[in-house]
Amino acid sequence: MKPAYYVTTPIYYVNGAPHIGHAYTSIAADVMARFKRLDGFDVFFLTGTDEHGQKVEKAASEAGLDPQTFTDKVSADFRDMTERMGVSNDDFIRTTEPRHMAGCAALWRRLEAAGDIYLGHYEGWYAVRDEAFYDESELFTRDGVKLAPTGAPVEWVREPSYFFRLSAWQDRLLQFYADHPDFIAPGSRRNEVLSFVRGGLNDLSISRTTFAWGIPVPDAPGHVMYVWLDALINYITALGFPDENADRWRFWPADAHVVGKDIIRFHAVYWPAFLMSAGIAPPRKITSNGWWVVEGEKMSKSLGNVVEPRKLTTTYGLDQIRYFLLREKPFGSDGSMSHAAIVSRINVELANDLGNLAQRSLSLIAKNCDGVLPGRGDICEPDAVLLAAAAALPAALRERIDRQVFHEALEEVWKVIRAANAYIDHQAPWALRRTDPARMADVLRVLVDVQRVIATVLQPFMPGSMARMLDQLGVPPDHRNFSDLDTDLPAGITLPQPVGVFPRYIEEAA
Repeated sequence: MKPAYYVTTPIYYVNGAPHIGHAYTSIAADVMARFKRLDGFDVFFLTGTDEHGQKVEKAASEAGLDPQTFTDKVSADFRDMTERMGVSNDDFIRTTEPRHMAGCAALWRRLEAAGDIYLGHYEGWYAVRDEAFYDESELFTRDGVKLAPTGAPVEWVREPSYFFRLSAWQDRLLQFYADHPDFIAPGSRRNEVLSFVRGGLNDLSISRTTFAWGIPVPDAPGHVMYVWLDALINYITALGFPDENADRWRFWPADAHVVGKDIIRFHAVYWPAFLMSAGIAPPRKITSNGWWVVEGEKMSKSLGNVVEPRKLTTTYGLDQIRYFLLREKPFGSDGSMSHAAIVSRINVELANDLGNLAQRSLSLIAKNCDGVLPGRGDICEPDAVLLAAAAALPAALRERIDRQVFHEALEEVWKVIRAANAYIDHQAPWALRRTDPARMADVLRVLVDVQRVIATVLQPFMPGSMARMLDQLGVPPDHRNFSDLDTDLPAGITLPQPVGVFPRYIEEAA
């Protein structure tokens, strides 16, 4: 039986259109899911949309739509973005679905039964944009306006509210973090969470009465659930909760929640406390990404530089953008995106390094071997060194994917690509055709075997392009898992006529 693996994106808030940050997070989670499938795991990969709350109600009103019609429209846009970015999710959950609403009510009752919910009134600073409450000490003032740490305006709110006894979980959370040092990644986010929890936790307001667009609190007319309690529960309602005998429940606890760094607190503090209170195991890992700036400037609607991911793929290519996003910067850090940087990655690394390696070696087989794959011959030291470097790639990437250091994983592959290019230059099979045809065939076979490994391990990053490369290498579609690398390709098969996989990006004439 295959081991289970469960990875999620955050569910995306539907008060606006998808942007590059959403796509980046989804692609990172997709690489994890695809890698684990290739590595023999039974994978469940979840994404979706977060559709309740005051901010959504306000956005719907401004659009002249009722909230459900508004969320239907925006959720469909996120679903389209997911598909267009090549994301292989197994489910797409919406928080307006009956299955989710039933799960939220069930979890609320568990928290209530545990004695962790009580009725009081909330009085404090609330940011509508963040759907979050803030302590006075976290605020700052600009131009006479009080702002949250995120820069969102806050307003003073007083209303009846149900509270979750978060303060009672401070010591238990700190012990949990100590017992699970890899629970929060990267380390900078872990330090941020530890500092927040050590500073003291206040009880958390988990219901609102000043708006109606939310999941009703059980047996409490007029109260709707705090949007973050509602949203976080999606990770278990998609697995069938409250039915813990559901087939999907075997995937819990989640192996990785992939989130943006701005929502790490909700996932690393509130979520494990809710779950432990309800008698459910917390997830195994919360991993947060960084933000992108564009041409040196932070993205904002006012600057008009918010990047629409689907337009990027139209300009540069889907796999090219997937590669760039995970190659350009460490996943947990902020980074800069520019036209020049994207073109450089495409032309230097994809077209020149990888594309040229494949084109040269396969063209030589087509020309000098009648397109027939040579058999394995005598292995000399340069062959053995290169083959060993390629054979080590699955294990090297396995460790790096588990740590979400995607840029390091890709660099490990590129080390082998650069070594293969040096090998073909040094061995010069085009010259061996005249002086030692048998050795030429041995060299070309080594190059095919190395490229097979390269294309196999790069499938999670660039699935479409690597499928085309594996086609040209004669690898059957049902023999492209990591375990299949233990079996040699049979000699004598006829390879397709080689076609370039990565064209160079050519600037259009002004």
